[in-house]
Amino acid sequence: MKVVNQTINLGNGKEITIETGKLAKQADGAVVVRVGDTMLLATVVSNKEAKEDMDFLPLTVDYREKFASTGRFPGGFLKREARPSDEEILTMRLVDRALRPLFPDDYHAETQVMIQLMSSDKENMPDQYNCLAAAAALAVSDVPFNGPVSEVRVARKNGEYLINPTFAELEGSEIDLMVAGTLDSVVMVEGEMTEVSEQDMLEAIKEAHKAIVIQCEALNELTKKVGKEVKREYEHEKKDEELEKKIFDFSYQKCYDIAKQGINDKHKRSELFGAVKEALLETIDDDFAKENKFLINQYFKKAQKEAVRRCMLDEKIRLDGRKMDEIRHIWSEAGYLPSTHGSALFQRGETQTLMSLTLGSKLDVQRKDSPLIQTEEDFILHYNFPPFSTGEARPIRGVSRREIGHGNLALRALKPMLPSKKDNPYTIRLVSEILESNGSSSMATVCAGTIALMDGGIKMKKPVSGIAMGLITDNDNYVVLSDILGDEDHLGDMDFKVTGTEDGITACQMDIKIEGLDFNMLEEALNQAKAGRLHILDKIKETISEPREDYKPHVPRIETIEVPDESIGGIIGKGGETIQAIQAETNTSISIGEPDDNKMAIVEVYSDDKEGLDEAMARIKAIAFPPVAEIGETYSGKVKNIVAFGAFVEILPGIDALLHVSEIAWERVEKVEDYLKTGEVIDVKVIGKDPRNGKLKISRKALLPKPERKEKTNA
Repeated sequence: MKVVNQTINLGNGKEITIETGKLAKQADGAVVVRVGDTMLLATVVSNKEAKEDMDFLPLTVDYREKFASTGRFPGGFLKREARPSDEEILTMRLVDRALRPLFPDDYHAETQVMIQLMSSDKENMPDQYNCLAAAAALAVSDVPFNGPVSEVRVARKNGEYLINPTFAELEGSEIDLMVAGTLDSVVMVEGEMTEVSEQDMLEAIKEAHKAIVIQCEALNELTKKVGKEVKREYEHEKKDEELEKKIFDFSYQKCYDIAKQGINDKHKRSELFGAVKEALLETIDDDFAKENKFLINQYFKKAQKEAVRRCMLDEKIRLDGRKMDEIRHIWSEAGYLPSTHGSALFQRGETQTLMSLTLGSKLDVQRKDSPLIQTEEDFILHYNFPPFSTGEARPIRGVSRREIGHGNLALRALKPMLPSKKDNPYTIRLVSEILESNGSSSMATVCAGTIALMDGGIKMKKPVSGIAMGLITDNDNYVVLSDILGDEDHLGDMDFKVTGTEDGITACQMDIKIEGLDFNMLEEALNQAKAGRLHILDKIKETISEPREDYKPHVPRIETIEVPDESIGGIIGKGGETIQAIQAETNTSISIGEPDDNKMAIVEVYSDDKEGLDEAMARIKAIAFPPVAEIGETYSGKVKNIVAFGAFVEILPGIDALLHVSEIAWERVEKVEDYLKTGEVIDVKVIGKDPRNGKLKISRKALLPKPERKEKTNA
């Protein structure tokens, strides 16, 4: 067994070690990446042959966090890891987007990259080392790959940039970016920010790339150590250069002329491009066309793509006729759904989303339980992309990774602008239903989310908008496109989504499909995105400029009260008896938070019945801040229990006192039941305290007229 190690030092006090040759030796490539006591196992396996007529790379990236890595048992009945969490899926997407553009275009073998968190010190964040681990597994394999590539997290806190911060170091940072890149360029960016400038974001990416270069150089050194500089040979595509030239000569100019028309209707454009293909097929023998259907389709798409791209570069004309920095027509409507707690319709070009807002209590929070994170999220955003939105009919098999990713991006965009918990006691859920799609549906979700929140009376700090940018380049020339169409995304070299307020960026997501994107292009794209973002914000403000003054009439109300932690037991009661009774009798939902450093806890009461809510609050206040009975005062109390020597009366909430049989009436009472009934409300007077135990002494007879004394007569 030959074990090879490579060490990386980024100058931040954290040493990264990569080990190969010890574990998983039957995989094409396997490494263990270690930082502190956090260890990741990454493997890659790629089939030697590809399926026939495959025109893409069937790459699967899988990431799992093992509960044993932190000494914990999985929750649930089975006590084993099951389907991946949203956080694991988001990490898979980050790695996939960094790796996929760097595989050779003609490599189509099924390839699987698997990364597992095997040990965690709960200090070093494993997600920021996943891409390095995956790239290292490829580096020690014979799988063709145009790497190396790596990824780091860059944060900015108190004006200082931090590379691969710990959990504690990341907390409170104003920039949190994941950046992937090669030795000479950036290939992927995703993250969230607190209204930072375009220049600040660009600086953060540059800082990240410095660390990426160090890691990529280490991967090259690792490849040399294991002797894997030469990769496997493959031939996954059939080629017919004569056919390719014939199709290009027939189709290119016709497609160029269609693109030059700038047709603002994707179905019409599709029909015209389809007509060119039909005309092409008429020039090809039927039998030959059947036998070479796959090649014909590929060569036609290649000619069409080149024609559209060339038209944009040469003519500065986009597919739908817009200028490079022009935003599609926008219209929106607030409050479209009458029964939701807030809603919005937002349409930009041929992309439309319907957003709904639901406001709930603390009981509605999303609880997350993973090996590393145990939290409660009070802001939830779900993004749904049904097939009819693109005019397709296909089966729906659960939530896709894309839907999870787009929803997370929109959530990160809006979250910094939500009010504090003090100003918004609700748990918030936004749901984006994409009804039409032709590009930028995630950014439409951000815009619709802003409108729905304001329509629901949520006091956002500032409205947020989003825009998707594109890039077309031939290495000599380039054009930056604002608000890209779906076709422009597919045909282009970059998809760059930017969200923010009028004062700065709140989130971004960028995927580069080419090598060698320079920072000048990126800076131009960011500045052009800002202009587009501000234009869209103006359109949002035309629909709704400020949050509603109040919530909708049918929104359940929440009231909160801060109580001492020693009173929590009394509010809950034995076995939950008290809190359950309050909820049942007042038609409310009650939740109790954890005590803070001052030993005070927040109690939240949620109900759409104001009378019940007021009653529940009064009962909680009475328990948490019990009133004091004053000697000499009169109180109306309920008879709780009758005993031989008197009756127990609740004179104040939670305060019972014994009414002794001698204080019921002026006359001698032989049987208490002849004077009092259980549940009866009577007036009593506090006449003192028992000096032995401090218990209250009450009297009923003190409030009754004293009978006149009868004089004795002599017989």
